Amino acid sequence: MPDILTLEHVIARFKPGMTVFVPGMSGESLALYDALKQSPEAANGVRFVGVHFPGINRSDYLGLHPAAQQRSCFMLPGLRAGLMDGRAQLLAVDYPAVFRDLESLSPQVDIAFAQLSPPDAQGLCSLGVSADFHAAVWARARQRIGHINPRLPRTRGSFSVRYADLDAVFDTEQDVLTYDGGTPNEAMRAHGALVAGLVRDGDTLEFGVGKLQAGILGALSGHRNLRVWSGMASTPVLDLLDRGVIAGRESVSIGVALGDRSLYERAALDDTFFFRPVSETHDVCRIAAIPRFVAINSGVEVDLFGQVNADSMNGRLVAGVGGLPAFVAGASLSEGGRSIIALPAATDDGKYSRIVPRLSGSGLVALPRHTADTVVTEHGVAELRGLDIHGRARALIAVAAPAMRESLAAAWTELSRAL
Repeated sequence: MPDILTLEHVIARFKPGMTVFVPGMSGESLALYDALKQSPEAANGVRFVGVHFPGINRSDYLGLHPAAQQRSCFMLPGLRAGLMDGRAQLLAVDYPAVFRDLESLSPQVDIAFAQLSPPDAQGLCSLGVSADFHAAVWARARQRIGHINPRLPRTRGSFSVRYADLDAVFDTEQDVLTYDGGTPNEAMRAHGALVAGLVRDGDTLEFGVGKLQAGILGALSGHRNLRVWSGMASTPVLDLLDRGVIAGRESVSIGVALGDRSLYERAALDDTFFFRPVSETHDVCRIAAIPRFVAINSGVEVDLFGQVNADSMNGRLVAGVGGLPAFVAGASLSEGGRSIIALPAATDDGKYSRIVPRLSGSGLVALPRHTADTVVTEHGVAELRGLDIHGRARALIAVAAPAMRESLAAAWTELSRAL
């Protein structure tokens, strides 16, 4: 049976040179981070690994101590300084590669943490609403420590933790990390309706979080027999369950639930929800085997060749590619599948087009041109599949902001002459 420790005794196990896995998303143990903030010397010389998402996970592990280190696949606010002084490692990989990277690191992981529900009658603890990357490190980590949180919902999933297999536990009751994706405005709801018009009854969907994604989900209320296979699901999915748009055991297969308490409570009570690690949710072969798989994602900008920049602004890296490439690849192989990139036609101030002639030298390519399928702005739908390069450019110009179309057409004329 595991040692029962206080948080102070847990972080006392940290030693310089250790590698420590700390989960992110809604699985982050905020109690652990708070304890480290109170005793920052515990982070001296410790390398933190895990997947923490900008705008969702706000804990600054690198900032705990001047000698702390962090390995990440997303650019985080606190990571930038560490890249300059060598304390941070930023991986240029997608989610399946992150999972494999953590697997390769797992023999070196000295401590792996998991936020867990209390054990059931069979002695099993649930990972609650976040099951994404734990499985990559759990089996071979040298110490496995559980944060037993009575407020964490017990959910169904393909990976669970046996209480007796834990090396140590600490019991702390604390609210689970929540996320407010915001309320879409009228323009976003209209934009979402254009995307929803491309979804057919019986499709299986992947989508992200945020206001535009909420607008898309809200516009699906008249559909039927939809399913979800996605890295995450947010609170707006509940309305689709209540309306019967999504129904059936394990019809929502996800790695993470990310939203408010109502979502988390429903995930515990409703067998529609089933949680899986990234090795399952982002497996391109599994996705390809799902008929009519529709990947709905966003981007920062799309160029007239169909290339998508998803994680940099004016050359400044602001995130990472995450699961985007895997879901787009799976959708392209799915029978009747498709990929949809939905983004506003211009920046919020209207000064800059997000349909651009060509990604600049500082714009990072998340999706190459050969993956281009469908792009949707508030001005319409650009169906790119099967078009030649001129047809593709014309289709994208037609959905750009009206004030930008003439300059885009002129830019394409110059670009095409140089090809």
